[in-house]
Amino acid sequence: MELPTPEDLRERRTELGLTQSDLAEKAEVSQPLIARIEGGDVDPRLSTLRRIVTALEEAEGGLLRAADLMNTPVVSAKPDASVSETTGLMDEKSYSQVPVIRDGTPQGLIGTSDIRQRAEDNVGDLPVAEVMNEAVTTVEPDATIDAVDAHLDHNDAVLVVEDGRTVGIITEADIARHIS
Repeated sequence: MELPTPEDLRERRTELGLTQSDLAEKAEVSQPLIARIEGGDVDPRLSTLRRIVTALEEAEGGLLRAADLMNTPVVSAKPDASVSETTGLMDEKSYSQVPVIRDGTPQGLIGTSDIRQRAEDNVGDLPVAEVMNEAVTTVEPDATIDAVDAHLDHNDAVLVVEDGRTVGIITEADIARHIS
């Protein structure tokens, strides 16, 4: 990863028509710190530099957030719904998985792979809660595409949660759609 120089930061900021105060507000740092960084008087912490670069990317309109990628409304199953009911819903919507949600709060995910793993049991009559995968990853609507993508490296889907309520879902296909 190549870090931007003080000149790079100043150039990007001025190209975007931002004052040092504007950038400081967006990056949640002080204006004097921006001035000192741009002047080469101080080497910022990596976390501070990351906030400044993120603020510049947002100002450029190039930074996608979870809210930009998520599918809403979320098609979901209730934990006490039967597996056969949920399989019917998944078939109807052509989904390979759906989140399991109770009163807006994510409880887990159930997918065709979870159901196939229990194929020797007659799972159709079981409640979803007994078959679902309880591991579920959530992000806030303002999470960056990079954060969502990192979660998708280890999960089939990421749920977008705001104030404790599920407001969206993101899968690999959603990321791919925005990249291509």
